[in-house]
Amino acid sequence: MSSRLSPILDVAALRALEARHAGEPLMERAGAAAAAVARGLAGDRGGPVVVLAGPGNNGGDAFVVARLLRTDFHDVRLVFAGDPGRLPPDAAAAYGAYAAAGGATMAAPERVRPALVVDGLFGIGLARPVAPPYAAQVAWANASGAPVLALDVPTGLDAATGQAHAPCVRACATATFLALKPGLVTGDGPDLCGRVSVHALGVDAGAEAQGHRLDWPALAGSLPPVLARRERNVNKGTFGTLGIIGGTEGMGGALLLAGRAAMRAGAGKTWLGFLAAQPPAFDPAMPELMLRHAGVVVDAQPDALVVGPGLSTSDAARAVLARALAAAVPVALDADALNLIARDATLQAAVRTRAAPTLATPHPGEAARLLATDVATVQGDRLAAARAIAERLHAGVVLKGLGSVLAHADGTWDVNASGGPALATAGSGDVLAGILGALLAQRIDAKSALRVAVCVHGAAADALVAQGIGPLGLTASELPDAARRLLNAATEGSGRGSAPRD
Repeated sequence: MSSRLSPILDVAALRALEARHAGEPLMERAGAAAAAVARGLAGDRGGPVVVLAGPGNNGGDAFVVARLLRTDFHDVRLVFAGDPGRLPPDAAAAYGAYAAAGGATMAAPERVRPALVVDGLFGIGLARPVAPPYAAQVAWANASGAPVLALDVPTGLDAATGQAHAPCVRACATATFLALKPGLVTGDGPDLCGRVSVHALGVDAGAEAQGHRLDWPALAGSLPPVLARRERNVNKGTFGTLGIIGGTEGMGGALLLAGRAAMRAGAGKTWLGFLAAQPPAFDPAMPELMLRHAGVVVDAQPDALVVGPGLSTSDAARAVLARALAAAVPVALDADALNLIARDATLQAAVRTRAAPTLATPHPGEAARLLATDVATVQGDRLAAARAIAERLHAGVVLKGLGSVLAHADGTWDVNASGGPALATAGSGDVLAGILGALLAQRIDAKSALRVAVCVHGAAADALVAQGIGPLGLTASELPDAARRLLNAATEGSGRGSAPRD
């Protein structure tokens, strides 16, 4: 799948890539690519193009943009408060070329309503609040009323983590160079970057990438073959039996949501194991589900297990979780299963030493408990938090939230681009757990199952929003049907047979 997905490079990998291509005119290429974006944004809007140039190589990119836009007869006002004699070599050369072409600079923005503001103040190297005089320029850009194009990364946004250090540029578009950075796609990044365009500058960054951005159109083109249902000589056992454990008193809805999602994501059979003393006899909305006591489901040895939806942290919940962790099948851990593990060293050891695949789906609060820290620390570096949990549990992990981060014990990771605020609704995580469990039951490898489940879950919400169903008021129970439609549409025409036998 990775070859079809956009690579993401962390800052260290980007620096190494730049060093290997130091002999190439990367700054000139970056400026030319950004100038093309700027022309489209400025259009025929009245007013000058104000270019804000910083004291480093991001400023060098800005000098190239300003020079090229002047060549196109744009009215360019370049703001540069630095010392030309202290610029890095490439940026100094770009400044010299701009000056030689007749360009002038000013120390601060004028009182003018621009057609476009180009933010070339600070790029990937900034991991702290912007200092004067540049902080005032950021505030001016945000208050200008003009569209803002950020070069590589909006000034104030940490490229490594996605954490915004106020003041931070709020861009309508970001032209980023060589490859995506983690901070553009998770944390505060998606809200601050606007539309992101990636400009490779003639350099192949794919070989360097341990991370990728998950986009449904790209992922849908290479789904695991079992989802296409090509084989005709099959039965429900072919597609696995999933057991889902949870549903204590007052929390049965979480288990039902997960089960309904699992059936719509292709599980051959789904057993729901309730901790409640008196589980419902059947689900009238989906009578195909088999409802049992939790221990019965674990002992029946399904092909995969999900533990957590509506589980609680009672002694009975801990006991059934321990039994599930001992099963030699893939296990997905969600909700209170993660809270139990966070406070119990014995359970943590049981997770780490499992031979079968383990997946975990924490939200930031659960992640903080797993790492014995606080939510602010988790959100301050979501990629680091997800990778730490993956290493600690020897599991595949999705840290849920804007730009959900997927991390694996082998060091690889992804950031999901689908979904949005419509998913901030009760039960959404239960639906994700059910989809994930269904894919595991169909014997899809754990890494692919996590990728597909997370991405189609978000894409289902996007599809519903596009139909006018949300974002306000979208409910979790509406997601499974939308996910099923996306999965079937992605495999349509792939040689699926007629109806299988029971």
